[in-house]
Amino acid sequence: MDLVLFGIQGSGKGTQAKRLCAEFGFDLFEAGGELRKIAASGSELGATVKSYIDVGKLVPFEIIMQVVKEAILARPKDQKILFDGIPRDLDQMRSFDQIMADVGRKYQCIEITLTEEEGVQRILGRAQIEGRADDANEETIRRRMKTFFEKTKPVIEQYKIQGHLIEVDGRGTVDEVYEAMKRGLGDRA
Repeated sequence: MDLVLFGIQGSGKGTQAKRLCAEFGFDLFEAGGELRKIAASGSELGATVKSYIDVGKLVPFEIIMQVVKEAILARPKDQKILFDGIPRDLDQMRSFDQIMADVGRKYQCIEITLTEEEGVQRILGRAQIEGRADDANEETIRRRMKTFFEKTKPVIEQYKIQGHLIEVDGRGTVDEVYEAMKRGLGDRA
């Protein structure tokens, strides 16, 4: 079974995704990484994606979903996938659900929950330790979080209503959150 991982910025989603992949053999589908990979592939779709990335424009919805579908089809049917960064909004969710149904893949969603304040403090703390200038601006962090709450939170709520969502408290240590995720997944990982 595949996984779809959600979490506000600062929730530790990227760290937890890597751990799940390493322990359970998931192949990581990270939306930004997949777009960059396909842009470098030399394919027709890659050239289209590259034309947007090179000028700093957002890649259109239809193209993103085509990348998702091609990435899924390029993997063996028995290769479990962990999706990070998709679906980001309700339009992507509808398209993602259709693609997954069309290719016969089942999935479970997990949200690492954290308040906005906790997320901001973690990111600012990480920026100081790692010297990451892109994470040092609180206004920029809150703007990205606003997008998460406006666009992605409704997706999470839909999956919750459908019974596809496991919520994990993101306030613990990295190990505590990881163990809680594994408990929530049970034998589905």
